[in-house]
Amino acid sequence: MSKKNLPKISLPVGDPAGIGPEICLKAALSEEIQQTCDLLIIGDANVLKLHADLCGLPWEISIINNISEARWNKNKITILDRRQFIDSQCQLGTINGENGRAIIDAASTAVDLAMTGEVDAVIAAPHTQSAIAEAGIKFDGYPSFVARKAGILDDEVLLMLCFDDFRIAHCTLHVGVRDALELITTDRVRKAIDIVNTTLVKTGIHDPRIIVSGLNPHAGENRLFGNEDADIIFPAILSAQDEGINVEGPIGADIMFQHKNIDAYIVMLHDQGHIPAKMIAPRQTVAMSIGLPILFATVAHGSALDIAGKGIADPSAIIKAIKLLSTENVSA
Repeated sequence: MSKKNLPKISLPVGDPAGIGPEICLKAALSEEIQQTCDLLIIGDANVLKLHADLCGLPWEISIINNISEARWNKNKITILDRRQFIDSQCQLGTINGENGRAIIDAASTAVDLAMTGEVDAVIAAPHTQSAIAEAGIKFDGYPSFVARKAGILDDEVLLMLCFDDFRIAHCTLHVGVRDALELITTDRVRKAIDIVNTTLVKTGIHDPRIIVSGLNPHAGENRLFGNEDADIIFPAILSAQDEGINVEGPIGADIMFQHKNIDAYIVMLHDQGHIPAKMIAPRQTVAMSIGLPILFATVAHGSALDIAGKGIADPSAIIKAIKLLSTENVSA
């Protein structure tokens, strides 16, 4: 019997040659998740069966070709079959353009379903950037990819890493450091503060407290180590404070996470946020794209091509993401 009144969560499997299919299947088999939401795995059904067989996972499935066929039976895993490998077989552990095209196809399908309201949220399994590049597809991370799909500007969307009681949003993401420095402007920092504050309020946090990192060592230390913190970041914080937002900074990125009772931290560069996340919670971090008209997240770990098909991949992060977005959907 179909479950009623549960959020519908889609799981595009990410890189079919990595651990994405395995962790999606393990999540779907979790009794806790079965009671939390209705799951739709999106990918090539034959590839998923290959992973299931290699990993020794049960294979009670319902293969559909269109979302309208879904019956949401908790006793079966529902797979939206994209038939991505009709003329060839997916080679696990490899990097090639065929795998890259499959990654984008599954993610694009999932986003389209969310945009039309046929699923309530999307959680993408890990992708392999080089495989997408091999396919000749422009891709600089899920936040900007989904932004383009949704018809909004890239800088309207941020990545926010969520683990334990931490939420870390990034002002810049998958660009070289030299290019990131050019992107960091007062307007961009202010927009990041607004997006984070709005997201927190929407999820039920009244008067959220936000800290913004510096760019330079010690947040410039009164211009001893650069002027960007004083000339670019601080004016954005003052502007937000004038609008009643509870935000402070800039604070050195090396000490900002020592501040407690903070609802969100905003960092300037990719590694300022990803290093602490991967040190503290390497398999527990959820990467949410915020500022979008849909709920979208992915896991903050890689596709682990070296252990694909071995049955040892840890699904903890994707399970946590499913639980988080199921809660967010209920709250919304």
